[in-house]
Amino acid sequence: MADPLAGIPLASIRVFEAAARLKSFTRAAEELGMTQAAVSWQIKALEGRLGQSLFRRLPREVQPTEAGERLSRAATEAMTLLRRAVSDLTEADEHILSITTLATLATQWMAPRLGAFQVANPGLAVRLDTNPNLLDLSREGFDVGIRSGHGDWPGMESQLLMPSVFTPLCSPAMAQRLNLKEPRDLLQAPRIGMEKEWAAWFAAAGLTGGGHPATKLTADYQVLEVAAALGDQGVALASPILFAREIAAGMLVRPFRQTVSFHTGYYLVWPEGRRRSPKIKRFRDWLVAQTDADPAIVEARAET
Repeated sequence: MADPLAGIPLASIRVFEAAARLKSFTRAAEELGMTQAAVSWQIKALEGRLGQSLFRRLPREVQPTEAGERLSRAATEAMTLLRRAVSDLTEADEHILSITTLATLATQWMAPRLGAFQVANPGLAVRLDTNPNLLDLSREGFDVGIRSGHGDWPGMESQLLMPSVFTPLCSPAMAQRLNLKEPRDLLQAPRIGMEKEWAAWFAAAGLTGGGHPATKLTADYQVLEVAAALGDQGVALASPILFAREIAAGMLVRPFRQTVSFHTGYYLVWPEGRRRSPKIKRFRDWLVAQTDADPAIVEARAET
């Protein structure tokens, strides 16, 4: 059996329901944000598809015909259920903020601060995911992401949070053992991380060539490389922003001020058109305030 709704746009049913309920094409147009002519056209198109008149046009109002009354009751019930379902989904969605970010940034910077955000927003639960890839946020069920790059991802809007800078970090014991006085001293140091990134840092420090020996260890995540440095395994090239607590506590030493950047920065990203989502706006405003109040970020901004 053919579907009787086949070929009938939902928009026409929506317009019909409003006109029948309000008994006026003009008031229906005002409610729906349409012109009266557009409402009239939609009704005529629906009557043409159904092959019968749905309204009696009176001087100051319209009255549903018998067929219109039957359709009106069903349409009002259906639209009420649809509005309720959409409202429930929207309300539920607004109570969960799903964030995807980078593992080191999540561990070192985001997680220690999220508690304050949740205290300030008790009705909003946070789901934090770490994934190195820039996902299709909407398709994967995420509201926002934090990624490193240039801030120009297709289909995304973005907000710069902090510069992406790297500098040598090591344990106090390693710094003393190596007697680090100038960048050249690192040419013979046991280094942790990718050689090409170290070469970029040496070039920024005015030195050419990576020197020897080669790096001792590389890892998928910056936090793992710094963990090796904390264990006196060598000197890691890492972010002075993300490891500011360890530097302040004396667990890590930053022997030189020279930094290098491999990306323009870390960005908060969200799907185009969702800028006004209340939960995204609250999180964006909170996150920007956090970065503006972070001394390590303020310092890095001044240096880059």
